Amino acid sequence: RRVALSRSLQCLAAGLLASLISPVYAQKQTDVTMRQQTDITITQLLSTTTTSAGQKIVLPKKDAELIASIFEIPAGAHLPEHEHPYPRYGYILSGSLRVTDTETGQSKTYRPGDFVLESVGRWHTGANAGENPTRLLVIDIVPNGHANTVLRKPRQSG
Repeated sequence: RRVALSRSLQCLAAGLLASLISPVYAQKQTDVTMRQQTDITITQLLSTTTTSAGQKIVLPKKDAELIASIFEIPAGAHLPEHEHPYPRYGYILSGSLRVTDTETGQSKTYRPGDFVLESVGRWHTGANAGENPTRLLVIDIVPNGHANTVLRKPRQSG
C-alpha cells in the first residue's frame, strides 16, 4: 500500500510539474477533466502563436483593453485597404470573408466556423464576395483607448 501511495504522489508531482512547465498542457488537462465531469462539449477552434501572416503574437504590455464586436458585412461589400496596429481576432458566424494582403497579393477566404487571426501592421482588404451577408465576431486587444484600424490614405499620383 505504501508503494501504491508513493507512486500516486510521484504521478501527482509529475503532473503538477508538467502543468507548471506547460500552460498548454495544463489547459488541455483542465478541458479533459471538465468534459469528464460534465456534459460540456469543447471544440478547439485554433491554437497558434502566429498571425495569418506568420508574425509572432504580441499583446500590449500594460493597460490592455479588450473590445468585442459583431461586424455585419453586406453581400458584395468591399472593405477599404487598412491595417491593424494591434492583435485582431475574428470568428466567422455566417457568410464568407475574403482577406487579401495587398503587399503580397495573397488571398484567403474564411467561412463559417473559421477563426481569423489577422496580420498586424500589414495592409490588406476584405470582401464579402458571397450572396449573403457576413457576420463576424471580432475581438481586439489594444492599449486602453486606442483604435485598432488604420485606413490607408489614397496614394498621390504624379
